[in-house]
Amino acid sequence: MARENEESCVSWKKQADDIKKDFEFKEILGTGAFSEVVMAEERATGRTFAIKCIPKKALKGKESSIENEIAVLRRIKHENIVALEDIYESSNHLYLVMQLVSGGELFDRIVEKGFYTEKDASTLIRQVLDAVQYLHKMSIVHRDLKPENLLYFSPAKESKIMISDFGLSKMEGTGDVMSTACGTPGYVAPEVLAQKPYSKAVDCWSIGVISYILLCGYPPFYDENDSRLFEQILKAEYEFDSPYWDDISDSGLSARTPGERIGCRVRLIAGDTALNKNIHESVSAQIRKNFAKSKWRQAFNATAVVRHMRRLHLGSSQEGSSLNTPSSPAPIKPTLCDGLQSAPVNPASQSPNR
Repeated sequence: MARENEESCVSWKKQADDIKKDFEFKEILGTGAFSEVVMAEERATGRTFAIKCIPKKALKGKESSIENEIAVLRRIKHENIVALEDIYESSNHLYLVMQLVSGGELFDRIVEKGFYTEKDASTLIRQVLDAVQYLHKMSIVHRDLKPENLLYFSPAKESKIMISDFGLSKMEGTGDVMSTACGTPGYVAPEVLAQKPYSKAVDCWSIGVISYILLCGYPPFYDENDSRLFEQILKAEYEFDSPYWDDISDSGLSARTPGERIGCRVRLIAGDTALNKNIHESVSAQIRKNFAKSKWRQAFNATAVVRHMRRLHLGSSQEGSSLNTPSSPAPIKPTLCDGLQSAPVNPASQSPNR
């Protein structure tokens, strides 16, 4: 298998005219805009992997992005992060041989469960925090943390959670890469939208949004219009609607300022205070309602949207009044809980169906 070394990228790509001489392709696991992921068995060992197959023609003009993803993945070794095992290259394709995880997506598992508690959410987030703290110590920022990138290692009931998809990840200290507006609508941090230089704190914001959803089943920020959605995020308004939060213990709320997030060193939904009451019925129903829409699943480059927001003069009295209609609850100011935020929920007039 390929190992990290100090040589050029060419040295750690295995040349292969036909990768199927080494692997038997079994089934397609998923497809993306520029790649296809297949389950494959290594002929020499019988081990099963997930292979990301990327046509080189799809990489034209994007070579630096895939090289960045590979460089990041080659540095990582953590039990809660999907590992890059090997890299193959042919005249037409690049192949990333990845650790196979077979337990499915986070939300799918929650919906399928018959019993789900605040303590279950605590266990999940603690695993994610541990992995993200490891990344940050390695000076790696994921930049696209979201439920769809959190996968269970296996179908086993007590399976661990795994972070995947490092396509937007960056290493800190590499020039101006930490000013690009990117992420996924709904999970992106305010400083990214404000086009300010940002750091690893953006990952902590995303984890806060995920934590919020895990406890109630609906997104903290919501609007069909991206500009209004992003305005909500920039203002960091939030509240905890009854009855969805009635059975949740007091826990971390939202810290809008990056410095308040303290690099994910947190006490979130602390194990000694997290409740064991079954909240599955309410949470799973809300997940089914609110996360079918593709806009909550797709990563994007937000630069064009940010420019549009500037043209709309966000923060003006006219725009501000549109979010404070008589039917909207008064905004609640963000507070800090040992560094990590759960995020605010949108005003009632902008809410998803609940």
